[in-house]
Amino acid sequence: MTTQSGPGGAPVTPLDPAVQRVVDAAARAGVALEITVLADTSHTAEDAARALGVEQAQIVKSLVFVASGSTAESPPEPIVCLVAGTNRVDLARLATVLGVVSVRRATAREARELTGFTIGGIAPLGHDRPCRTVMDPDLGRYAVVWAAAGLDRHVFPVAPAALQALTNALVAPIAETPSAEPA
Repeated sequence: MTTQSGPGGAPVTPLDPAVQRVVDAAARAGVALEITVLADTSHTAEDAARALGVEQAQIVKSLVFVASGSTAESPPEPIVCLVAGTNRVDLARLATVLGVVSVRRATAREARELTGFTIGGIAPLGHDRPCRTVMDPDLGRYAVVWAAAGLDRHVFPVAPAALQALTNALVAPIAETPSAEPA
């Protein structure tokens, strides 16, 4: 793995436009990101954790959902959920948190159209259009978590509180609860 910044955070080489969007979004909020380029793609949280040598729960999964509009004429609303790498989103809990009747996982095409990023590289910020963001409180268990930076090999470390501030995320319990083991 390599780091895509030089002394003082200056880029070593020009960044891909998708990654640059993420860096620029953070910079507008006064945060300089340190982009790390992984040797292999990190399509799963498990892959990313293994490549970085961190716990899988430290990987931020940026998952895109679509909430139904309040009226038949209302367009669907994009929702980005920032979820610990070991967790899965409970759709009923998410709908309750959002105050909507229904919510569903976006298709790969919808995720690309709504955020400007492809699955595997969906960043928590720098989207093509405004997205309401909900953050899994389990990410707060760590001093540092790792999020995608616009491409499937590009990630950045961030403190959970900074991630929440950067994305203006609502922190709420949206993960499935583990089922009880049979006695």
